[in-house]
This record gives sequence, C-alpha cells and structure tokens, in this order.
Amino acid sequence: METLKDFLDLELIRIGKNSIEVFTLVTVLMIFLVSKLIILVIKKALFRKRQFKKLTKGSAYALLQIIRYFIWIIAIGLILETVGVKVTVLLAGSAALLVGIGLGLQQTFNDIISGIILLSEQSIKIDDVLDIDGDIVKIQSIGLRTSKALNTDHVSIIIPNSLITTNKVINWSHQTMKTRFRIDVGVAYGSDIDLVIKIMEESAFEHPDIPDRETTEARLVNFGSSSLDFQVLFFSQNIFRISKVKSDIRRTISRKFAKNNISIPFPQMDLHVISNANESKKKDEE
Repeated sequence: METLKDFLDLELIRIGKNSIEVFTLVTVLMIFLVSKLIILVIKKALFRKRQFKKLTKGSAYALLQIIRYFIWIIAIGLILETVGVKVTVLLAGSAALLVGIGLGLQQTFNDIISGIILLSEQSIKIDDVLDIDGDIVKIQSIGLRTSKALNTDHVSIIIPNSLITTNKVINWSHQTMKTRFRIDVGVAYGSDIDLVIKIMEESAFEHPDIPDRETTEARLVNFGSSSLDFQVLFFSQNIFRISKVKSDIRRTISRKFAKNNISIPFPQMDLHVISNANESKKKDEE
C-alpha cells in the first residue's frame, strides 16, 4: 500500500505552485472513462426505450446529443479543476479575451446556438428531406455547429446550422409521408384538350411511385402566348428521388403525345422587317 501511495504521489510536472502527480493523471483518466461510460449507458437506454415508446430515431438522437454535450462540459470542468486550474478564476480573468474571441467567432457561436435550437426544438430530425435554397438533401446527422446531409447526387454536404434556422427551409418530411408535386406541359393550339388531360393523368398514374389514381389530376391552367398550358398534379412518397419520378413521367407523356400526334411547341417570335429600298431608289432618281 505504501508503495502504491508513493507511486500515486510521484510528481511528474511542476508549474509554479501547481504540480501534476500520477494521482492527478489517474483521476483525469477516470473522469474521461466515467464520462464515456455514462454516455454509452444513456445511449443504450434511450434506444432501448425507443422500442417500447413513441420515441423516433431523430428525437432519441437529439436528446442524446444534448446529454452528451452537457456531460462533456461537466467533465472538462472537473478535469481542469483536477489539474489545478480554477475554472471560475479563469473565466473571470479572461473576460476581455472572451469578448474579443466572441466577436471574432460570432458566426461560429451563431452556428452553435442554432445547433442547440435544432436539437432541442426537433423541427428538423434525422432522415428528414429538406429543400434548402433549391437543393434537396436528406439529413444524416445534426451536430453542435454543423449538420451533415446527403444530396440527390449522393454527395455528402456539411451545412452550418445557422443556414437551417435563419433561412426559409421546406421540410418535405414534416407532416405527411406523401407530398403533392406537379409537372407543367404546353401543347400546340388546336390540340384535343380532353385527350391531353387523359394522357397526362394516365402517364402519371402508370408510374409505380404514384399510389393513388383518384388524387392524380390534370388541368388546363392557361392560354399561353404560343401554347395551351397544362399541369398534372400527383402525390408521391418518393420525395428524395422525385426528380427521377418527374423525368419518367415526362418521358411517358412525350411518347404518348408523339403517338397521338400532339405537338409541344417551342416559343416563337414574329419579326417584321420594313424595307427602305423603295425610298432609297426615289432619292437616287431625284
């Protein structure tokens, strides 16, 4: 026992009046390991609880992240106190420095606050499909400063959290599993309107990702400058791959239009040129 006590009291480093002993390193290691163990136990308990209660994957993840950050803040404070650094004195003495750092890292702090809001408010969850500035992405993880998402090209994107909380964001997964989409098509004047509507509705419903025929509807929406403007509306659950769904439906519409001699016009412009040749000839004769 005396040998163990002497080993733990062995001084490794001395900085001024403070010294770091073997016991200090052991204590720091214990704080670190206990913190990791507590987080692991809470993680297993949360995801076990999720099987029995109405706790979604996103909710469990958000709660775990908040608890993890809280535990690590406490652990870092205990470690600093263990090595002889007074946290309260450190914060009080470096107040001016912290203000300067805060001004320099204002955007970073904004992202961190936004991350706390996202994790606590849970308006955005894991696997949600978002429309951010016209980009369709699926959220993979929400961190304290940034969130990780996957776009439709399977490219991983790192998004600052403030971009999600301060901008207009469409959450396609927020309310229902099905979302309504539309495709706009223009046809030449003189086409059979009823036939066009029938073809557009059939083309949409033939797609395997369009489950409900009754909610699939085509409309004549406008008399355009060079075309009759139609619109087909449909519901789909394949939100993340909706661009592929729309492309398939457009191909079917184009094929059926060609089969039924329905043309899709391109914008045209009439140009009238007034010739001054006669006036020039009269001036030459004079």
